[in-house]
Formats: sequence, C-alpha cells, structure tokens
Amino acid sequence: AMKGSAYLINIGRGRTVDEGAMIKALKEKWIAGAYLDCLVEEPLPKGHPLWEMENVFLVPHDSHSSPYIGDRIVDIFCENLKRYVEGRPLLHVCDPRRGY
Repeated sequence: AMKGSAYLINIGRGRTVDEGAMIKALKEKWIAGAYLDCLVEEPLPKGHPLWEMENVFLVPHDSHSSPYIGDRIVDIFCENLKRYVEGRPLLHVCDPRRGY
C-alpha cells in the first residue's frame, strides 16, 4: 500500500502497473499522483481518462535520456560487437516473450 501523499512513478513498462487500479486510486485520492513515462497503450488514445487528470504527469517515453546516453550506447555496442566476434553471449538481449 502507498501513503496518500505518495506519487507512483513508472519509467519501466506500462504493463507493470494495473492501469485500471491506478486510475481508481488517483480518482479516489488514495495516492497523490502519478508520473508516467510508459503506458499499456501508446500513444495514449484521445478520451483516455489519464489525459484529464490534474494529478497525472504524462511524458513522451523518454526517461532514458541523459547527456551520457550516446556514450553508453556506443560502449554497449562495442562490447557486444566484441562478444559477437568471440562467440560469447551478448549483453542486454531483448526477450519479446517477456515483453521487453
């Protein structure tokens, strides 16, 4: 359970949060608000209740951004290229069956 003053922050995956339960908690003020970088359905359709909620902050799925992201991407790519050439397992492999 979260305190009534708490904010839910989701920068991971939309499906990690029960969106219906979250909307109910927000409407009934069980929690203070939500900061959402990802949702179950993206883009969020017109008329969705989250658009009208004053205690919700919707951002364009870019919480991964930082001044260092470019360097980090290059580092990971170079390491994975080396591993590929050497026949070793790659880092940060996506598994579509798990949703990411």
